[in-house]
This record gives sequence, C-alpha cells and structure tokens, in this order.
Amino acid sequence: MDGSAVEAITQIALALHTQPDTDATVQAVADIAPAMVGADHAGVMLVYGRQRVEIAATTGPIADRADQLQLELGEGPCLSAIEVGATFLIPDTRSEPRWPRWCAEVSELGIGSVLSIRLATDESKVGALNLYANTPNRFSDPDDVVVGQILGRHASIALDSARQLDTLYQAVDGRTVIGQAQGILMERFDLDADQSFAVLRRYSQQTNTKLGEVARKLVATRQLPQWAQ
Repeated sequence: MDGSAVEAITQIALALHTQPDTDATVQAVADIAPAMVGADHAGVMLVYGRQRVEIAATTGPIADRADQLQLELGEGPCLSAIEVGATFLIPDTRSEPRWPRWCAEVSELGIGSVLSIRLATDESKVGALNLYANTPNRFSDPDDVVVGQILGRHASIALDSARQLDTLYQAVDGRTVIGQAQGILMERFDLDADQSFAVLRRYSQQTNTKLGEVARKLVATRQLPQWAQ
C-alpha cells in the first residue's frame, strides 16, 4: 500500500468523523468504500441490540437486493462476518461453496466477487461492510483486503461514536421535553415536580405510550389528556 493510499484513508477517516449523525455516517461509509478497493457496489448492515441485523445503507438497488437476500435466506458473507468476526472474500460467486443459495442468487444479479468486512470495536459488534464487484476476482490483490480492513476499522469507530452520540442526544432531548411537559402541568394544575411527573407516568402506563412521546405530544399541542382535565 503506497503513500497516496494511506493519505486517502486518513482523509476518509476524517470525513467519516465529521458526519452529523449515524444515518449520514453509515451512508458515507457505503458511498466512499467502493472507490477504495475498486468495487462497483457497497452496502452496510448494522447490528441492533444483541441479535437484530438490518440494512443501514447501500449504494443502489443491486447492493440493496444482495444485502436483502442475506436476510431472507439467513446466509451470506456479511452475516458470517458479523457472527464470527472475520473478513470473507468470495473470488467468484459462481463457484463459491460456503453460501450456495445466496451466491446463486447474487450471481444472477450480475455480482461476480464479494468482499465482506466486519465492523466492530473492542466493546461491541457494529455490523459489516459488503463490497460487490460485477466481475470475478476483482479483489485478488492482497492490498484490496488490507485497505478494506483498514477502512472497516475507521468506519467501525466512526459509526460506534455516532450511535453513542445519537443515544446521548435522544436522552437529553427526552429529559428536556419531559421537563417542559411537567412545567405545563405544574402551571395548569398547581402541581409540584413529583406530582406532575406522576401524571405523565400514569398516562404513559394507561395508554401504553412511551413517556417521552406523551411529553412531546403535550408540549406540541398544549392539550391535556381528557382524564387529567
């Protein structure tokens, strides 16, 4: 890997870390990755919770369908990369024995070779990056795998950080809205802070609605639940 490739990866890492949120970061990963290894399409899957895997971003319909087929069939290099924490290379989808059903389907889509790279930090599984090429043996240069793995590492850190920030912002926003809703109740009904929170919580439980959503609706409409009026 020459100096220009190192510089390109450095610039890409900086670009990933300056995205405003998780959605923008994951789409940037998908958009940037193909040019780094000579792929034609790319997709990113993310892990939610302990088990759920979802398509988070793709570069177009071919990558989207290839990723969707992995979820439908329950097999494929991306799912295996997430499960075992490894990189998987498929030189030729027409002769790959490890995921026969998936390879047969994506070969019909015009995909000839695949490079799937796990996305993970020391603390968590993040997901996987799928790189698709229209011809076989596209990723035969060892540097392609190395560059893909380095990109995957930078993408993992950027995505993990973005998701943590999203969670933090949501928590702060939720607390702010709940406080605003409490203020409305305190003014309307001459309640104290504990009493106003109890009103919100009771309505949340009775309507099976998240507390934050109850608060947002109250703040947005300034309308109180009928039973509370």
